[in-house]
Amino acid sequence: MTSIAHTTLTATIWREDGSYASPCPESGDSSCGATSNEALAALKETVELFLENAHALGTWDHVKAAVGSKVRFWTTIEGATP
Repeated sequence: MTSIAHTTLTATIWREDGSYASPCPESGDSSCGATSNEALAALKETVELFLENAHALGTWDHVKAAVGSKVRFWTTIEGATP
């Protein structure tokens, strides 16, 4: 039986062109939905499938540093737009 570990990842959600975009920077996955809750639910499913496939395909070692790190820094940056 495979043991399942749980981790906490980051979800960023914003409104874009009438729907909500929701990327996860640690896994590189993203999703969207008509509401922020739908976008978050879709992202959670996407990330769970990504993690399951990483284990099944033997690529877990390539992603575990990003998704398993307990040290994360989150900040904002400003930039000029035309």
